[in-house]
Amino acid sequence: MAFTEPLRRSADFGPGDYEWLHLLVGDWQLISDLGFGDLVLSFPVDYIPAAGSGNGRGMPAPGSAFQVLAHVRPATGPTVFHEDLVGEQLPEELSAPLRAAWVSQRMELLRPGGDDARSAPHVKAVPLVRNGKTLAMLTVHARRPPGQAVSRQELVYRESADALLRMANEGLWPDFSAPTGSRRGAPRVGDGAIRLDADDRVVYVSPNADSALRRLGIDGELVGKRLMDVVPPALGPGAGPDETLAPVLTGRMAWRTEVEGPRVSVHFRSIPLRDRSGRLGGVLLCRDVTELRRRDLELVSKDATVREIHHRVKNNLQTVSALLRLQARRMTTDEARNGLEQAMRRVATIAMVHETLSQGFSENVDFDALIERQFRLVAEVAAPEQTVRTRLIGEFGELPARLATPLALVINELVTNAVEHGLAQRAGTVTLEARRVRNEEGGQALEVVVSDDGAGMGDSVIEESGAGAFRQAGTGEGLGMQIVRTLVASELGGSIRWAPREGGGTEVTVRTGLED
Repeated sequence: MAFTEPLRRSADFGPGDYEWLHLLVGDWQLISDLGFGDLVLSFPVDYIPAAGSGNGRGMPAPGSAFQVLAHVRPATGPTVFHEDLVGEQLPEELSAPLRAAWVSQRMELLRPGGDDARSAPHVKAVPLVRNGKTLAMLTVHARRPPGQAVSRQELVYRESADALLRMANEGLWPDFSAPTGSRRGAPRVGDGAIRLDADDRVVYVSPNADSALRRLGIDGELVGKRLMDVVPPALGPGAGPDETLAPVLTGRMAWRTEVEGPRVSVHFRSIPLRDRSGRLGGVLLCRDVTELRRRDLELVSKDATVREIHHRVKNNLQTVSALLRLQARRMTTDEARNGLEQAMRRVATIAMVHETLSQGFSENVDFDALIERQFRLVAEVAAPEQTVRTRLIGEFGELPARLATPLALVINELVTNAVEHGLAQRAGTVTLEARRVRNEEGGQALEVVVSDDGAGMGDSVIEESGAGAFRQAGTGEGLGMQIVRTLVASELGGSIRWAPREGGGTEVTVRTGLED
């Protein structure tokens, strides 16, 4: 259940309000880390909608408590609440001040706290106001250990957190226009923070941020300087222009950018600070992502290597298939020629799977694109002198390569058998159907059915799986059926069932699990 569910019970709130709160909760770790405190989002247990409040704005009912919808802890300091508060109610003594702050729509200091670590924590109430209405209450709970001196870092961080809280109170943060896509290596406060003033000049650089900038080649005192004056020269003459660099390094746009020096890569994220009177400056978060990018490059290189291997295997198998074709043409007996042609088709089927794998970035195969072409080709090649119609039902979806190769071979053999023996020199239809089902254990399984409207196999039903499938070929069975039984039992770890088809013909059902 979404944490905004209580708001959805009231007609006062629209979809934009829910999304704004989701954006806030998705990024409020930033405020928690800058403010060294727990953030708690709450909503009145008893809420009076705007239509019943008499003043055009919804509000808490008299005496209403506040229920916690979401809770986040700081990564930069100790937490106030060791147990998660979601679903709980805030202390009764906070209810009346929270109701008053809801109506006034102003930030209020509910509890000043104290220097004694055993005393009640400092509590600040921040009504989250958007389009003139209060959506929820945000409370900040922080506690400072006794006797601890306030550092420059703490003063700057808390001042930045207060600026963001004022923006949230005025509906200015988070901004819908800011990109929300996640990126590997996205910086947090602990990775490194830089505070800028309204003139884009550096006010404070955290130790981790200073280390990242020094690795980039920027030495000396940065306070009072503009980052746009020092970062681009450090990148060297080979660095290309980046239109996102200036808006981020000046803290004017809520964007992200990554700069690459001679030996290091640093990721920057900008959080502009402002109020209704104008711009206040910004906070830049930065992180040295050199090692992450090196690993990304290794993964890309590994993916390229695997794809190249699949490509070469495909080429080798096609060569083998061509050699078998040449050898088949030299055969003087029909039996030898047919045997080599069947071997050629089997090798070509495996090559098609490797060709598909060589074109993708994963070990999964879009089996529908693969089998649609193969299905019609197999039916056509198996009996070129017959009129055989093919029908494909359902979707296979993406399958792992470990299943794709044996399943393609099984379908190849079953379709060939249906054309050559089921239809037996007459016109007909071969149908291939795929469906996802649940097995006995509740896991997902794939069920493949190959059927024809040919002569049929009588009334007998044959079902095989496991060790019993590894038997010698029986009467009337060729190498193809022995290959099918072996692949289903060993490679697919499933079962196969031959049965009469309703309306005439034969229906073969193969089932295999999709989960390890």
